[in-house]
Amino acid sequence: MANVHDVAAYILEKQGSLSAMKLQKLAYYSQAWHLVWEERQLFEDDIQAWANGPVIYALYDRHRGNFRVDTWTWGDPDELEDNEKETIDAVLDAYGQYTAHELSEMTHREDPWRDAREGLREGARSSAPITQASMHEYYHGLSN
Repeated sequence: MANVHDVAAYILEKQGSLSAMKLQKLAYYSQAWHLVWEERQLFEDDIQAWANGPVIYALYDRHRGNFRVDTWTWGDPDELEDNEKETIDAVLDAYGQYTAHELSEMTHREDPWRDAREGLREGARSSAPITQASMHEYYHGLSN
């Protein structure tokens, strides 16, 4: 199984320099769709429902303070299995053309993020987890 740092390294290898926010959203969607297509998680790290959308703290902890990310020295894209790369490639094909802001807005309209933030005021800080079950259920419903 991949780890989130291998996923980030692969995304940057394929997409080139990205904003930290866009990297976060592409990793989130990679996890979501891998849960649907492969019936298993892509990486183990939790995803939190922050005000600007889903955030994987393990990535944030490394890119904190940087608006853009060019490389990811903490991961190795060669550690990914073929089916993991296929998932990420499909996500990049579907979501890669969107800006970080557009991706954030998309997640704000989707149930996993909204459900995790239930009861919070708009813009409130939160580390509430977005569950894999909610991601699988929601995105599986979109694939039918």
